[in-house]
Amino acid sequence: MPKDLISIQDFSKDEILDVLKMAAEFEKDPSQPILKGKVIASIFFEPSTRTRLSFETAANRLGARVIGFSDAGNTSVSKGETIKDTIKMVSNYADLIIMRHPLEGSARYASEISPVPVINAGDGANQHPSQTLLDLYSIQKTQGKLDNLFIDIVGDLKYGRTVHSLLQAMSHFSPAFLFTAPEELKLPNEYKEYLKKRNIPFEETRNLTDGIAKSDILYMTRVQQERFTDAIEYERVKNVYSLNISMLEGAKPNMKILHPLPRVNEIATDVDNSEHAYYFEQAKNGVFTRMAIIAKLLAKK
Repeated sequence: MPKDLISIQDFSKDEILDVLKMAAEFEKDPSQPILKGKVIASIFFEPSTRTRLSFETAANRLGARVIGFSDAGNTSVSKGETIKDTIKMVSNYADLIIMRHPLEGSARYASEISPVPVINAGDGANQHPSQTLLDLYSIQKTQGKLDNLFIDIVGDLKYGRTVHSLLQAMSHFSPAFLFTAPEELKLPNEYKEYLKKRNIPFEETRNLTDGIAKSDILYMTRVQQERFTDAIEYERVKNVYSLNISMLEGAKPNMKILHPLPRVNEIATDVDNSEHAYYFEQAKNGVFTRMAIIAKLLAKK
């Protein structure tokens, strides 16, 4: 069994399906204090609302105590403490560490230092595996299956860690992809090579309306200002896509719109009441999925 969850590739297909099954059990009965007496550290070196709160809610619902910080400015990191020393110290206090950090590879490094399990809650533009598992849970709930789906992923495919994790996880389930992005935010070649190696079909477009009619899942993402070093480049692409209700007229009845949130302008509020909108329910699914991840890593289910 894996000790950590750093990349979605740390979990096999069977382990992914096991987490989804456990998440469904937790959704039926969310208060299961099976981790009473355990301490979970939630350490966020980068801002977060949903990920941090849903992990902390998950830990509380499992009966664990939560310690940690949501702003590295209030910690010894601001005095120059290294990530190595911070992880060494926190692992003395907790049975499991949940960590978000702006540096790619930081979570893998932490897992190599820490004697207790580490969950990567996002490391720069690299990976966001717990988001991917809740995305899979949302897809399975809305479509009744994970296999043979057409998924249109829209927006920031270059820096979007949720995108990079999702396409790797879905590669177990024979999907077809459409990648919708402007030239500046196209999917990096390494991920295209990954899909080609696995014979997974994909197309690319710049036009938001190209994929709506044939999609089972429309996965919208925000253009992330915090990943840009060039403010002019960000200004050029920040409002490149905006989905509104009129664009959904030809959509299949089963099509659902997902978004890892927060949204800025990429989904108009008139979409919120559409039968296709699922992003707020998706965020709620995060609690049950993260309960399952924590329970699995602490071998409690």
